[in-house]
Amino acid sequence: MDKSDSAYKTIGEVAKILNLKSNGKGNLPTHIIRFWETQFKQIKPKILNSNRRYYDEKTINLLKKVKFLLKDQGMTINGVKKILNNEDSLKLDEIADKSIRTENLKNKLLKISNTLRELKNGKKNTR
Repeated sequence: MDKSDSAYKTIGEVAKILNLKSNGKGNLPTHIIRFWETQFKQIKPKILNSNRRYYDEKTINLLKKVKFLLKDQGMTINGVKKILNNEDSLKLDEIADKSIRTENLKNKLLKISNTLRELKNGKKNTR
C-alpha cells in the first residue's frame, strides 16, 4: 500500500522521490538531504522517535526546488540561499523557470518541424 501524497515521508523515501543517485553499494544518498538541512534553514523535517526524520509535502517540494537549482541549474549553495531567503526573488525564479521550459519546448518543436520538413523534401527529391 502506497502512502498518500500528504503523508509524512522518511528520508529514504524522499531520496527516492528526488531521484538522488545511489552509491555503488546501492545505498540511497540520504547524507545529501541531511547536508542540505544544515545549509538551508527553510528545510525543517519533523524529528521523532529515535531521531528519525519525517518530511511533509511542503518540505519535499522545497527539497525538489533545492535539487533543481543546485544539480540541474548548477547554482551555488549561496545563490540558492539568496533565492530561498527572498520571497519576491523566489516568485520571479518560478516565473523564469516556467519561461525557460516554454522556450525549450518551442525550440524542440521547431527542430521537429524542421526535421519533418527536411524528410518530406528529401522524399520528394528521390521520387
